[in-house]
Amino acid sequence: MGEANQPSGPDLKAGIPEADLADGAMLVGHADENAVLLARRGAELFAIGATCTHYGGPLGEGLMVADTVRCPWHHACFSLRTGEAVAAPALTATPCWRVERRDGRVFVREKGEASERRLWTKPRPSLGPPGRMVIIGGGAAGYAAAEMLRREGYGGEVAIISADDAPPYDRPNLSKDYLAGTAPEEWIPLRPAAFYAENGIELSLGTTVTAIDVAGHRVTLGDGRRVDFTKLLIATGAEPIRLQAPGAELPQVRTLRSLADCRAIIARLKAGGRAVIVGASFIGLEAAAALRQRAVEVHVVAPEARPMERALGPALGDFLRSLHEANGVVFHLGHTLAAIDEQRVQLDDGSRIDADLVLAGIGVRPRLDLAEKAGLAIDRGVLVNEYLETSAADVFAAGDIARWPDPYSGERLRIEHWVVAERQGQTAARNMLGRRERYAAAPFFWTQQYDVSVDYVGHAAAWDHVEQHGDISARDVALRFRKARRTLAVATIFRGRESLEAELAMERGRSP
Repeated sequence: MGEANQPSGPDLKAGIPEADLADGAMLVGHADENAVLLARRGAELFAIGATCTHYGGPLGEGLMVADTVRCPWHHACFSLRTGEAVAAPALTATPCWRVERRDGRVFVREKGEASERRLWTKPRPSLGPPGRMVIIGGGAAGYAAAEMLRREGYGGEVAIISADDAPPYDRPNLSKDYLAGTAPEEWIPLRPAAFYAENGIELSLGTTVTAIDVAGHRVTLGDGRRVDFTKLLIATGAEPIRLQAPGAELPQVRTLRSLADCRAIIARLKAGGRAVIVGASFIGLEAAAALRQRAVEVHVVAPEARPMERALGPALGDFLRSLHEANGVVFHLGHTLAAIDEQRVQLDDGSRIDADLVLAGIGVRPRLDLAEKAGLAIDRGVLVNEYLETSAADVFAAGDIARWPDPYSGERLRIEHWVVAERQGQTAARNMLGRRERYAAAPFFWTQQYDVSVDYVGHAAAWDHVEQHGDISARDVALRFRKARRTLAVATIFRGRESLEAELAMERGRSP
């Protein structure tokens, strides 16, 4: 993670010839002990930190778009002018330096003010009279919205009401490095505990909302208290689908959705133990890879003929199966779970597998009950417009529950991706402040399995054919999922810039 921030390239304090940096070009060098990205856009020169503040991706290998740069790893976006994290998954600014021209050379000078600061020190009068913004849900969308409200200068009350017992955390890591034991727990919270009080965000944990009074602009909590709101964001997320087989209530049967879930799995399994994962979903396969890193024996049971074929097609499905088998995972494809007892599982063909843990990875369902009881328009999700407004005035929805009009596909989508939820939370927050900003980001997710990362931009529920460019076995490939001669989605392995270019094309309404 730290390697991308090691000083390399030219000493930018000593300067470089201005002619060495063409219009639209980026160059990574260093200033003192800091890796610095120097970029040129027309006559303007910019210098910011060369490392993405999300997971440490190399911004110099990313894509410059106007006066921003996008990270090739997970598509975070930073302002070249200020270093601000413009779009998730990065939430923290990267440093910024002053650039000077002299005698045909370019020099990086002093560093700008520290990016870590209280977010709401300068509320803007233009935002209108103070009120109370209430956010139901402490996941990706809920946290991103609260943080953006303060970043935009909102000076009224901000409250997050979360049923989770833990402050907002990095959920994607739960099935990846944290479960594998390669990421310490201090990496998991999105912000330190003190962040919320310092920025005037009231965080209520372990608290449920039982009702929303749309007309009265208030919510009722599980303990009977009522909380008034000026604007409301519903970001209740999704819940894992439970197994229905006999024995599914036994203590070794788990799901993986929350930090508490992940801790319980880690506590139950030791090296040499055996886990049966039901479902070859993203969560299931990521968990399989993580548990193999803990020297746990892993069996995957799923009804399909190859893993992830429905989402990623047959070629990537076969590749992922071979990748897991090379790492010791045993697949039982074309089978379902029939029963569970204290020591083993039984499959539909009568075969049995010993199991210290049974992990269900068979999907999630959106938590819609609260919105439905409030009378909001529902159709396989909470219906929102391009501003993420629901059918009720002053009520917004974002994340796993929101079904929004996607401008590229022309369809309504509801997608359970972390980055989508974060970006929707950020857009919803700005619109709660009256910005009228359309949500038009192309859906993006990534899955990390062993040393392979698959990036996916767009959404293809079905396709006519898949165009393959490159070699999957060499881990250098782009797959375009096409229908009616239009690319609906692009999956790539180790082609970060190509993934970014596909994302940009979709944002601009062009088929990649």
